[in-house]
Amino acid sequence: MTRVRLGILISGRGSNMEAILQASAARDYPAEPVLVLTNRPGAAGLAIAETFGVATDHVDHRQFGEDREAFERELNTRLSAANIDLIALAGFMRVLTPWFVRKWHGRLINIHPSLLPKYPGLHTHKRVLEAGDPTHGCSVHWVTEGVDEGAVIDQSALDVAPDDTPETLAKRVLTLEHDLYPRALKLACAEIKR
Repeated sequence: MTRVRLGILISGRGSNMEAILQASAARDYPAEPVLVLTNRPGAAGLAIAETFGVATDHVDHRQFGEDREAFERELNTRLSAANIDLIALAGFMRVLTPWFVRKWHGRLINIHPSLLPKYPGLHTHKRVLEAGDPTHGCSVHWVTEGVDEGAVIDQSALDVAPDDTPETLAKRVLTLEHDLYPRALKLACAEIKR
């Protein structure tokens, strides 16, 4: 089996990245993480990736000022040099420009803490509670130019508890994410065109 060469973009501790790295340790997993790339030098997730033997790199977005596309062109250079087939955004806290999204169309996925199409964007846990929704969860989706608008690959749901706060809900949904992302990534690998 030829494994999909995976690039993972992070901005912080990389707990979803770690879940992917653990899953990919299985020989029959269809993705092989070959590069973890961050926009924040010193991101905690880099040390975790190194313990798995995955190459790491960083491109500090602050060096590019307001020129988001110039920052992304440098990301693209690093990803292309590593012959990446598919990118998983795993807590990458930057909204990508249309240029980057078009460049990686059909090869770029993201995880989002809501049951899309409900609650795209920020503050999802608070919004779920304010709406009185009985269920909440997370989605992995293909990235398109619209924020959190791409086709959903897979989802996981849980019941909202009467005493949930945005913080407790966030913690419970994050646990779901760690199970969902490796599973959805496996599905995405079957769909990409290399």
